[in-house]
Parts: sequence; structure tokens; C-alpha cells
Amino acid sequence: MSTRFNPDRLDLRMLAQSGEPLQGDDALALFPRLAAEAGDATQRLVRWVARAEWRRPVPVPGAATLEAPVLWLHLQAATSLPLTCQRCLAPVDEALDIDRWFRFVADEATADNEDEDSEEDVLVFQPAFQLRELIEDELIMAQPLVPMHGVCPTALPTSAGPVIEDAPARPNPFAVLQQIKKG
Repeated sequence: MSTRFNPDRLDLRMLAQSGEPLQGDDALALFPRLAAEAGDATQRLVRWVARAEWRRPVPVPGAATLEAPVLWLHLQAATSLPLTCQRCLAPVDEALDIDRWFRFVADEATADNEDEDSEEDVLVFQPAFQLRELIEDELIMAQPLVPMHGVCPTALPTSAGPVIEDAPARPNPFAVLQQIKKG
């Protein structure tokens, strides 16, 4: 990771001007909410790359003035967490990968107004941006709602009792109704 930029107090404008990506292999322990999901596996790494850039807005036909460049951030991050399989209740390693673009605006009202109609996420610009917090938020949202093995490694427990081979056959309820109707 570059020593010029601190991911906990990142100057996104300077990162965009540098043109270089910021990357890291951070211990999962640096992401406390995500580490809480990992249990004893906090020695795992979160690999991430962030690149900020300035983009000129698409010109609007008939507009008299050019708009100022807009700050964008491309974020990629990956890790794996040992979660609990919801079928067999054994640990299952879930790979979490994100690859997202974020566009920055001046205030919360603008972000609320533009976020719903945008393909990218719209965030409010902050002079000392907390990149690790954004990485953690995105990885938390990337977790599966119901973690499960593709094929569970152990037999699934059943709540049914022993099978009784000589159980009497139950009568068909429709046949019983037919007999009542005739009789």
C-alpha cells in the first residue's frame, strides 16, 4: 500500500490526481463488524484495490456551460468468511467479492435525489474519506442471505422417528367420504 495515502482518512481528490491505485492486503481484524462474523478466523486477509478518477459529465445538447469534472471511485475487494451452513450447521467458507463504482456529490440531498436513478452508487464527498469503512460495508452487504454448502459434508439430521415397516395402511379420505355419501 502506498504510504502517501491513508485508507482511514483518504483524500480522494489527491488520489484521483495521482492517477495511481491504492491497494492493500489488510487483516480481517481491521474490519471489526466483518471480523465479528468470522469468529476465530480473524487472521484472514481482505484484499482490495481502489482507484479514484475525475470524469467530465456527458455534455447536454444546447447547454451553454461545461460542467465541472466529477469524482469517481472504483473499488474492488475480496475475502472469505467461515459462515454457518443453514442446512447442516457446519462451517462453510463463503467467498465475498465486490467490484463497484461510486460517484461523489456535494451534499446528502443531491445524493438522495440522484442515487435511485443511477446505476452506480452515489455518495457524499468527505475531505477525509474512510475507505476501510466503505470496504467493510460493501463486504457485509455481499454476504449471502442463507449461507449453504453446495453439498453438505455430513448427513443432514432428520426429526422423523424410526420408520415402522408394519404400520397399517391409512384409508384414503376421499374413499371414506364416498362411502358416507352412498350410505
